Amino acid sequence: MADQTQLYHSGSLTDGWRLFGAHPATEGDVHGWWFNVWAPHAKAVSVVGDFNGWDLTVDPLTQKGEFWQGFLPDLPVYTSYKYAITGEDGRVHYKADPYGFHTETRPGTASKLYDIEHFSWTDEDFRRNKQPVYHQPLNIYEVHLGSWRKHENGEFLDYRDMARQLAAYVKEMGYTAVELLPVTEHPLDDSWGYQCTGYFAPTSRFGTPEDFMWFVNHLHESNIPVILDWVPAHFCKDEQGLYEFDGTCCYEYADPRKREHAGWGTRVFDYGRPEVVSFLLSSARFWLEMYHIDGIRVDAVASMLYLDYGRQDGQWTPNIHGGRENLEAVEFLRKLNTMAFEVDPNVLMIAEESTAWPLVTKPADVGGLGFNLKWNMGWMNDMCHYLKLDPWFRQDHHRDLTFSMMYAFSENYVLPISHDEVVHMKGSVVGKMPGDYENQLRCTRGFYAYLLAHPGKKLLFMGPEIGQWHEWDSNGQLDWYLLEHEENQQLHAFFKAANAFYKAESALWDIDFDWQGFEWLVSDDNHNNVVVFLRRDQAGNELLCAVNFSPNDYENYRVGVPPRKRYVPAFTTDAPEFGGSGFADTKPLTVKDTPSHGKEQSVALRLPAFGAVFLRGEGSFTKRGSATKVKKVKNRKRS
Repeated sequence: MADQTQLYHSGSLTDGWRLFGAHPATEGDVHGWWFNVWAPHAKAVSVVGDFNGWDLTVDPLTQKGEFWQGFLPDLPVYTSYKYAITGEDGRVHYKADPYGFHTETRPGTASKLYDIEHFSWTDEDFRRNKQPVYHQPLNIYEVHLGSWRKHENGEFLDYRDMARQLAAYVKEMGYTAVELLPVTEHPLDDSWGYQCTGYFAPTSRFGTPEDFMWFVNHLHESNIPVILDWVPAHFCKDEQGLYEFDGTCCYEYADPRKREHAGWGTRVFDYGRPEVVSFLLSSARFWLEMYHIDGIRVDAVASMLYLDYGRQDGQWTPNIHGGRENLEAVEFLRKLNTMAFEVDPNVLMIAEESTAWPLVTKPADVGGLGFNLKWNMGWMNDMCHYLKLDPWFRQDHHRDLTFSMMYAFSENYVLPISHDEVVHMKGSVVGKMPGDYENQLRCTRGFYAYLLAHPGKKLLFMGPEIGQWHEWDSNGQLDWYLLEHEENQQLHAFFKAANAFYKAESALWDIDFDWQGFEWLVSDDNHNNVVVFLRRDQAGNELLCAVNFSPNDYENYRVGVPPRKRYVPAFTTDAPEFGGSGFADTKPLTVKDTPSHGKEQSVALRLPAFGAVFLRGEGSFTKRGSATKVKKVKNRKRS
């Protein structure tokens, strides 16, 4: 206990859930629960609930320095409780347990007694066989559990039903991992979990802590890693939460120019306070260790790094050097990532960081933040802007397609088309595309192929694979009825086939973070809205990737290529079974001794409108041939 207390006060306690909260205990022959809570400025603390009529005089805790502790006998599992904390000013604050494992279902706000130590895990093979992400395929399906699928009466699926259906679906569709919007307990459905009150409690909306363990275990049995969104940047100001926990600023900054995110209506964690650092480190380790989570996506990292984030001049406090960098948050993130890789060497630590902060995915001991992946927000913004343009105007915005390669290997990037891109009047992924619904589906296929081909790991929020055209509604569910229509069935089949193709082609993922895995062939054809490039794996296998963002079919589109003997069609978005016209090449293309694009040899491709083609390079060049002219075949209808 003394050693743990010392670690806690030094910001180095990483398993604080074992010290704090409510735990089964025995005193003499009496079974009960031992409580321990940090409330440094409290005058008194007691445990209250229905079991004692919420009377703060019945079960007081004893003060031990900054902690309040005590034993309560004969309370059953699931008993609801809160801490009644009397502040220095005499006011009483009724607080949920910061380290509570289970909670009442909203609108209830109390913690519930729960023992998490007895689940029987069966995922040993999965955990033993995990591999580092760097040279592996990673295609993440991002899911909001509350709105992926519901019962016919509109009620939530529970964790176990969700696990069965989600694991089967993800496995069928060929995604390689699942990322969940926050499941840490939160009072408001509309916050999607990003304003939470329970950093050690999976939300009770879908069941018990053991049910969520079953969820993770079941996905692991289907060989599906589980990534959690986690929010150490801020917390909500609901009375039962961490907000002014003992009547003073315990978990948030006391400085009014640092403690508030006014735009979000939330409080900012005090990263300079060791006890807060221990709390957050313990929360992250808790999910990795106790729930076998495979990765943590850290939300809103930019808001942590900059003291002036969302603040006007004069409304923020500089650091000790007079700068805008939050040095305490930087140190916390380095400690977080170092700790995470000690718990699991193959963990995915993913930063949602929207600025050009350097070395986000470099190790902490060389000056980096220590993540191993970072969302590429620049690529996402450029692509969403480009996709919404009428194709006639895309020629003036070709940079949106190509600029990402100026910095593509500065970090280990994930290419995200996330939930943030399909809410708040931004429309669905399909709805961003120009033209009528037929062309929107065609554009969606072409764009997804481009996403899979571009260097970087992948993430796509649920819905585009069925042609979802409504903007995401967190209170509803995906429009699964669309799969009653042939065109949506064809799109669904495309996503399944594209994901399988991605996993099978090592050139698309083996070298994601280095120029050795990528080569431009055509980067400047803005007039035709075309980009062509090569992807390579470590063995030297080549995959030619050509994407046509125009409404025109192009025949004999000549491209300079390396000296291969031929290029063999491997995949196209325009296949008839996907709803396409079948315009792309179906037979091997012989490389000609015709210079083009700075190469001595070239091939002539057929590029379908709004489509993509992939061809494998084979053999070594030995023949000579003649050139042909590019022919624009037709302009697909646009509305």
